[in-house]
Amino acid sequence: MAYLLADFCSDAREILSADDSARGREAVRARLEQLLTDDAFCAEYVSDDAPRGMRQIYEDEATGFCVLAYNMTEPRKSPPHDHGRSWAVYGQAVGYTDMTVWQETGCGLEPEREFRLNAGDAGLFDVRDIHSIEYGAGARFVRVTGVEMSGEARRVFDPEAGTMREIESVGACSARSG
Repeated sequence: MAYLLADFCSDAREILSADDSARGREAVRARLEQLLTDDAFCAEYVSDDAPRGMRQIYEDEATGFCVLAYNMTEPRKSPPHDHGRSWAVYGQAVGYTDMTVWQETGCGLEPEREFRLNAGDAGLFDVRDIHSIEYGAGARFVRVTGVEMSGEARRVFDPEAGTMREIESVGACSARSG
C-alpha cells in the first residue's frame, strides 16, 4: 500500500501535536523511513528526474515542521553544526550520508559517534545536537526540520580551530507544495 507525502505529513502533524519531544520526533523518524519506501514519492522528489539542489516540499501550518528534498550533484562535507531551536531528521533515499555526532568538551568538540545512513535509513538529531554530514556526488535525501529554517540562528563549529560562530540559516522558501 502506498504511503504518500500527504500521509507522512498528516501522521507527523498528529504525532508532533500530541508529543513534540524526543519520543515524538523518533516516531517521525520511523515514519520518514516508511515514506522512503514509497516508489511514487521517490520518483517525484528524489529521482534522476527531480530538480537538483535543495527544495522545500512541505511546511505544516499547525506545527511548523518542514520537509525538504535534497538532490545533490556534488559531494559535500558540512562542518559540525546544530539547527538552533529546531530538530532535524535526515532520511536517505539514494546513495549514503556519513553522520558524525559531536560532543562539546572543555577544550572544544570531539566526535562522539559515527554512522552511515544508507538508502531507506533515517536519523534524528534533536534540538541543539551537534552533527556533521558527508555525502558523495548524486546523494539524495529528505530532511524534516521542526521549523522553517530561514533566518534561524544556529551554531557552526571549527573543531581544529576550537571556534564557534552563530549564523542565520538559509531556508528553501521556493518550490513549496502541500
